[in-house]
Amino acid sequence: MALARAFGTALGGRSKDRQTLAEIELPLEIRIAVLPCRGGELFLRRLFEPLGYSVDALHHSLDEKFPGWGESRYWSVKLSAKKRLQEVLQHLYVLLPVLDDEKHYWVGKDEVEKLLRRGEGWLSTHPEREEITRRYLKHQHRLMREALARLTEDEDADPDEAAEVHAAEEGSLEERISLNQQRLGSVLAVLRQSGAKRVLDLGCGEGRLLAALLADSSFAEIVGVDVSPRVLEKAADRLRLEGLAPRKRERIKLLQGSLMYRDARLAGYDAAAVVEVVEHLDPPRLAAFERVLFEHARPATIAMTTPNREYNAKFETLAAGTFRHRDHRFEWTRAEFQSWAQRVASQNRYAVSFLPVGPEDAALGSPTQMAVFRRTD
Repeated sequence: MALARAFGTALGGRSKDRQTLAEIELPLEIRIAVLPCRGGELFLRRLFEPLGYSVDALHHSLDEKFPGWGESRYWSVKLSAKKRLQEVLQHLYVLLPVLDDEKHYWVGKDEVEKLLRRGEGWLSTHPEREEITRRYLKHQHRLMREALARLTEDEDADPDEAAEVHAAEEGSLEERISLNQQRLGSVLAVLRQSGAKRVLDLGCGEGRLLAALLADSSFAEIVGVDVSPRVLEKAADRLRLEGLAPRKRERIKLLQGSLMYRDARLAGYDAAAVVEVVEHLDPPRLAAFERVLFEHARPATIAMTTPNREYNAKFETLAAGTFRHRDHRFEWTRAEFQSWAQRVASQNRYAVSFLPVGPEDAALGSPTQMAVFRRTD
């Protein structure tokens, strides 16, 4: 509300004397001296990075004189992006109270209208839209259902299926976003930041990441690749390819293919996602996979995720020494994954960085680990 009062005309995209300036993208830097964030830095990044922001965050302790008291929920944040001022203000209007997760006034149906108005053009495709809606509307189920239904009314979704999803989402007020959603959101943020227009999803499975890519118009060409024709049929059903509008249908295609063999169809793309795939390969076949991806396909950016074996100790129902899935051929520790990724990057003229995905344990790390490879030649 304070933003609306202080920047009313800018929030509406209007300027009395310089309307042309209000309509162009500017390199903007937003500094927030003190920001409450329930969910920590990872949640902060999951909100802003998919929208194209670079995020710098500094966590404040409860009291610098007494470090033993631990960390507070307050952060100093810097956001950087090239955007229209109106876009930035709309994002802040919605997301600042979401980070706080505590509105200090009555939340009624008019808040649904505010959310939809300020979220127009970006909220419906945001990978965290359910959590944003939940927090913005102060966890009021009836309002959440209405807002989500209106956000998704233009999607080609089956209404019965959507109802089941919404019912599951409401199962608990304290329900945390699933690890798979965090994983896909993190990968999507990397692909967006890379500026990629043509993207491969290698080992696409039933198409969950493909659906998120298709919802973002910045990706002009999307290709899903899987070795299983049956899985590709399921992906086609999930994406409802037959019923897509022609312009949307032209942006996506599914290919049957193995990551063990060189495939000329995979060359020349801006980016590739390899999400929870590598651990399904027999170790003796990793060398073939490396050649296919890093020597022949050679996308400019590669986002790769895999389980962190160390974190398995946190799963009470998982017997010691066993893998998370029966089809996993191996699971790497953080040191093992980083060693493999650094070797492959060095041999193939890539730089590599590592990001945690999911809640981090001080000793065991996060449940999923991600490597981001960027071609240097």
